[in-house]
Amino acid sequence: MKNMIGFIKQQEQKMAVRLLTWQYQKKNIPIPSATELDNQAMLIVNEAHRIARDRGRNVISILKELISDIRKP
Repeated sequence: MKNMIGFIKQQEQKMAVRLLTWQYQKKNIPIPSATELDNQAMLIVNEAHRIARDRGRNVISILKELISDIRKP
């Protein structure tokens, strides 16, 4: 079961990287390095899981909301 949770979280992080990249492109913001994108994705996925635990919402929906809030620096 623990391996399955790790696998799911990895998949969520990969999806978050793709969503982040798309959002940066959409808003004409320079895309950070792969390492920085991975770090951002990890933080967003962890925050999405925290929100889902607190509010009982879907992690994927929360990821989309968090990522859509990206702003130009």
